[in-house]
Amino acid sequence: MTDSKQLFAKAKELIPGGVNSPVRACLSVQTDPLFIARGEGPFIYSEEGRRYIDYVLSWGPLILGHLHPEVKKALLETLEKGTSFGAPCALEIELAELIVDAIPGIEMVRMVNSGTEATMSAVRLARGYTKRKKIVKFIGCYHGHADSFLASAGSGVATLSIPGTPGIPEETVAHTLLAEYNDLDQVEDLFKRYGDDIAAVIVEPVAGNMGVILPEEGFLQGLRELTFRYGSLLIFDEVITGFRVDYRGAQGYFGIEPDLTCLGKIIGGGLPVGAYGGKKQIMEHIAPCGPVYQAGTLSGNPLAMSAGIATLKVLQTSDYKLLAEQTKKLALSLKEILEKKGLDVQVNTISSMFTLFFTDKPVKNFSQAKACEQEIFASFYRQMRKQGVYLAPSAFETSFNSFVHTEQEWQETLRAAEALEF
Repeated sequence: MTDSKQLFAKAKELIPGGVNSPVRACLSVQTDPLFIARGEGPFIYSEEGRRYIDYVLSWGPLILGHLHPEVKKALLETLEKGTSFGAPCALEIELAELIVDAIPGIEMVRMVNSGTEATMSAVRLARGYTKRKKIVKFIGCYHGHADSFLASAGSGVATLSIPGTPGIPEETVAHTLLAEYNDLDQVEDLFKRYGDDIAAVIVEPVAGNMGVILPEEGFLQGLRELTFRYGSLLIFDEVITGFRVDYRGAQGYFGIEPDLTCLGKIIGGGLPVGAYGGKKQIMEHIAPCGPVYQAGTLSGNPLAMSAGIATLKVLQTSDYKLLAEQTKKLALSLKEILEKKGLDVQVNTISSMFTLFFTDKPVKNFSQAKACEQEIFASFYRQMRKQGVYLAPSAFETSFNSFVHTEQEWQETLRAAEALEF
C-alpha cells in the first residue's frame, strides 16, 4: 500500500512543493500533508485508510458533506449526457435563477470557473463601469491570486510568510489601496485622497482568510455609505460566505446590499465554479452586451451547474439557525477545554464557520491575527489530526461545520481536544 509520505515524496519530484495549492503542503504546521483517497458525509479517508472528521470540507463548499445523495444523483444523471459543450445549456439558466432569487444584490449573474476568476472579473467590470483605476482592499483579505489582489493578502501568503508579491510588477498593484479590516476611518481617509479615482471597494463581509473575523457594527454600512457618496462600487467577495453564512449570503444576513457580488465554493456543490453578479445596469456592461470583456470555455459547464442546483435546492429547506447554534456550542466547548489546559484562546464564530485564535486578546483584524501563537496552533493541529480530526493546516484559515456532522462527531472532536498536551 502506498501511504501519504510516499506519495508526497513522489509528488515533490513532479509538482512544485508536491502540492497544487500552497497551504496544502502543511509547512506552517511542521508536518507532511495527508493524501486523501475518498470522502463520505462528514468524513474523509486517507490513502492509509484512516478516517478523519472533516472540518475543512474542501475549504468550505461541502456544507452538505461529501457525496451528498442529491448532489451525487444530479452529477451521475448529467454525466450520462456529457461533461462540457462550450455552448449554452439549460442548467446555466436554472442555477442563475436560483442565485438571483436568493442573493439580494444580484439581478444578473455570469458564471465562471473559480473564485479568483469571479473577483478578477468583478474588479475589471467595476473599473470599466466607473472609468476609474483604483480599488480599495483590506489587509489580510484574500480575493484569489490575480495580480492586483496580492498586495497584503491573507491566508496562504501569510501562512508561507512570502514577503511582498514576487512576479508582480509594482505598477500592477500601484492602483490597489490598502486599509485595515474594520477600520472605517482609514477607508474614509483613502476616499478623501483618491475618491475621484476609486472604482470599487472589495471586501469579505466576513473575513475568512485570516481566520473568521467578523465585521464590527457599522463597518459594512459605513463602506456602503462611502461608496455611494463617492460614486464607487461596493463589491462583496462572498466566495466563502455565499450560501454558508445564510441562504441569502452575508449581505442578506447583515442587510447590506452591494453593487457586485462574487460567489464560488457552494454554488458548484464541490466542483470548480465561481460567479459574479449584481445590478442589471452594471452587469450589462459585460460582453456581449457591453465593452468589458470576460470569457471562459468551461464557464457554465453542465457538471458544475447540476451539482450547484442540487446543493442550493437542499439548502433552501436547511436550518441555518440550528447549525449556527451547534457550531457555536462546539467552538465554545473547544475553547473551554483548551483554557483548562492553561492556554489563552479566543473564538470567532458565525453560522457554520469558526476559528480558534491562541491569544488573550480579541481578534478583529489581520495584525491581531498574526500576533497569535502560531507554534501553539501548529501543535494543536498536529495532535488533533493524530486523533482523527482534520482541520485546516493554517492558523489563518476557517474551520467549517456542515449539515451532516452530528453530535457523535462533535463529541469525538471534544474528546480529542481533551487528550491534548501542551
